[in-house]
Amino acid sequence: MKKIASIAGIALVLFFVIAQPGQAAHLVSNIVDFLRSSAEAVITFVSNVFNG
Repeated sequence: MKKIASIAGIALVLFFVIAQPGQAAHLVSNIVDFLRSSAEAVITFVSNVFNG
């Protein structure tokens, strides 16, 4: 069941990339921006905790 779900997920991602590459690129860009800002927020928090 887990293998079938992972294959279906990969197929869905490939379909999305092939059918709408511009939107897929925009989605990846948004995800990277979110991860970057989240990491910066965590770094700021930890820095403030240890530096008072």
